[in-house]
Amino acid sequence: MRLVILSVSFMLSHLLLAQDTLRALFIGNSYMGVNNLPQMVQDLSSSLGDVLIYDSNTPGGQSFQMQAANPVNYQKMDEQEWDYIILQGQSQEPSFPYDQVNTQTLPYAVQLADSAKAIQPCSQVNYFMTWGRQDGDPQWDSINTFDKMNARLRDAYLRIADSAQAAVSPVGVAWKYVRDNYPAINLYQQDGSHPSVEGSYLAACVFYASLFHKSAVGSNFNPGIDPNTTTILQNVASSIVFDSLDIWQLVHPDSTLQATVGYSSIPGASLLSFSATANQTANFTWYFPDMTIETGSIIGFEYNLSTYQVMLIAEGLCDTDTVLVDVNISSAGLSNPSQIQWKVTGPQQMELIGASFGEIVAFDLVGRTQNIIREQMSNGCTITFPANTAFLRVQTSNESTTIRIPYLFN
Repeated sequence: MRLVILSVSFMLSHLLLAQDTLRALFIGNSYMGVNNLPQMVQDLSSSLGDVLIYDSNTPGGQSFQMQAANPVNYQKMDEQEWDYIILQGQSQEPSFPYDQVNTQTLPYAVQLADSAKAIQPCSQVNYFMTWGRQDGDPQWDSINTFDKMNARLRDAYLRIADSAQAAVSPVGVAWKYVRDNYPAINLYQQDGSHPSVEGSYLAACVFYASLFHKSAVGSNFNPGIDPNTTTILQNVASSIVFDSLDIWQLVHPDSTLQATVGYSSIPGASLLSFSATANQTANFTWYFPDMTIETGSIIGFEYNLSTYQVMLIAEGLCDTDTVLVDVNISSAGLSNPSQIQWKVTGPQQMELIGASFGEIVAFDLVGRTQNIIREQMSNGCTITFPANTAFLRVQTSNESTTIRIPYLFN
């Protein structure tokens, strides 16, 4: 049963205004090399107040299989800590028949991604979704028009990214939108395959939005094309990226670790049990309003306020995430704080004071009962409990409540 409202502090306005510095390695072929696409992305980023540090390896005609066999790619992966390693196959190969893609393309695209993650565990792999040729590819009916070829490339790159647990920069989708809605803008060189300056500029805008998670609209960087065209391409690229961030599986480098909090209660107790999970290996630290700090994925807390806030900080290898939990006792329908007095008298020992106590039951963090030793005193009783005890449920003539064992003395 969910008892509290979870609120994640995500300062979007700050993110959008702050300068970001990212490092990206581009591995591809002439579709990257023509018009020096990586440099264009860097210039565009600089015009919008951000910094892109890049390197590239773009020999013409390279397929994923050829790139996987190229030692230069692995040397460059290892040269510095990249935020992104961007991979692009030969322009036709992902559009070929599924069986051919499954044997000649997919294994090598995934191999490159796996190698990138092994060499740079904190890098994100991003695939460059390319575009269909101007008139398609006549060698096969299923790709003999632009629309057919472009659709197969889109589906193939999404399938490759899903297999590699990676992201996609949807240049091909933006390409189709421009062709459908702004046919006067020529995105191709005379060969009907490689990008014109306008085509590379569109790709650069898509990459800027994909990597930085910011709109390219408003950039004053112009590589020598019509100013109205730059505005159109900026708007199209940004709209295509932000319209489907989940489909492209795009995650900002500051948000690769995502923690989630769940909550439950022990019936009849003034106690909440918090649990944390994350999408990658992480250490969890909890900060409670009484200055208690505890670690672990499952934590219990006995409240003594009607409302309070708990903060969880999850720390992974490459990132951290902060989750704030707003607790409202009255809306949760829980009982008032206990009036029972108690004090810690030693390691794994405490006294309950000033009442006639009935049943006392001990629990660990997941609610399993623990064996205790109870000794009666004139004004209460002494309880000795095992090291993994988290709570005591105490019954008196007036109430039944749960006492949280302070972590320091457990």
